[in-house]
Amino acid sequence: MDRKNKPSPLPTSPSLPQPTIDLTDNVLTAHLPSGDSVTVHLYGATVTSWKTANGAEKLFLSTAAALDGSKPIRGGIPLVFPVFGPPPKDHTTSKLPQHGFARNNYWEFLGKSSTESTDRKADDSVKLDFGLSSGMLDEATKAKWPFEFGLVYSVTLGKGKLECGLHVQNKGSEAFEFQCLFHTYLAIKDIKKTTISGLESAQYIDKVRNAQTFTEESNAITCTGETDRVYTPKDDSPLTVTEGGKSSFVVTRDALPNVTVWNGWEDKIKGMGDFEPKDGWLRYLCIEPGSVNSWTKLEGGDAWEGSATFESKL
Repeated sequence: MDRKNKPSPLPTSPSLPQPTIDLTDNVLTAHLPSGDSVTVHLYGATVTSWKTANGAEKLFLSTAAALDGSKPIRGGIPLVFPVFGPPPKDHTTSKLPQHGFARNNYWEFLGKSSTESTDRKADDSVKLDFGLSSGMLDEATKAKWPFEFGLVYSVTLGKGKLECGLHVQNKGSEAFEFQCLFHTYLAIKDIKKTTISGLESAQYIDKVRNAQTFTEESNAITCTGETDRVYTPKDDSPLTVTEGGKSSFVVTRDALPNVTVWNGWEDKIKGMGDFEPKDGWLRYLCIEPGSVNSWTKLEGGDAWEGSATFESKL
């Protein structure tokens, strides 16, 4: 029987927009309700795309990059661990390939978590966790670096921001030493019109000039040829990338004492088979936060973590 004075139905709260995640063929893509997105290949846990809400791509990826797991991916954000560059002959990493093994092994997707914006209109960030441990390596790699370890790599996508964080744990009883770095290829419009600030007075090793050590005198660094420098800033102050007089990126670091600045320039890029287009050197700048000038020693059972945040200003 229909009641004359029946209570009105309780209002229902509309569900908040949520980040969306898709994992297909070892490629994970996450989108925020804002329109920001990130793509991560499980091979190397390599970030290959980061787009802001307006659809602008913020990372450079070679059009000839191998995306089938046959070799490290050229571009995006390859992850360097446990050695940066060619391994020294007298170190426990000496048998490993350049930049270590993290970028050329498949990682496991561990899951996601999101944070809600203060106005409760939508989730405004999503954290994606990836794992790699000694048990996931092939026997040949284990023989070259026989330590028990666990890595958790967190990629957090926010509105106009991307944060990369690495957690390293020594799961064995024997201490080991490592280096690590986020080999970030930022997408820019013209390297000749781009400057980097925030490194004034920092010491740097210039690999183009016989690995000699210098002190940076400029507060607006420009690349005028092949550039390959490892800076040690005096503090954790932000670095700013400026294009055509406008700030395009701000990079902040936590527990990462070094910053590598790299652009191979025209001649070096011509010799790289997996780098296309050949004039792509004009449109990328590597700003690579890391801990690479010395070794971090981790005793059995101990852990270490460091992170870097890249903020798009355009």
